Amino acid sequence: MTQKDVIDLYKELENAGIKIWIDGGFCVDALLEKQLRPHNDLDIAIQWKDVSKLREILEKQRYRQIREDSKWNFVLGDENGHEIDVHAFVYNENGKIVDGIMYPAESLSGNGVIEGQSVNCISPKFMVEFLAPWISKWPDKYLPAISMLCEKFKIELPKEYIEYKK
Repeated sequence: MTQKDVIDLYKELENAGIKIWIDGGFCVDALLEKQLRPHNDLDIAIQWKDVSKLREILEKQRYRQIREDSKWNFVLGDENGHEIDVHAFVYNENGKIVDGIMYPAESLSGNGVIEGQSVNCISPKFMVEFLAPWISKWPDKYLPAISMLCEKFKIELPKEYIEYKK
């Protein structure tokens, strides 16, 4: 999946009244305003109320469900190998997440840039927290990302990073 693919989808969903937050590898890129590595998929956070509309739009682009971890987390893919990893949640009337993927509400406050386009994404502090537990499994992916996020946003390196580097 390319940055252009991400922005084309982001704009299409935005024009359809669907708000998404970029998560995962493309979130790191958006926060750093540069692509660190190629990505096989696009991770997004989305309100549950918008999931059926998202599915409808993506079905027209020949996406189909290829995996489901739960009703709140599933992956849609197309014949070109593009994958969208969907993480859905429910807000209550006070703006608190009460069901689905339990993102801390403050984590959905990030802003980044992909291909010159401003995007909603996971905030830097929470992106570091979300990646840190995976350092020992995928150090090549996560050590540089965490290091650069911490440096740019003046975030303390997580204990997982420090322990792995010892």
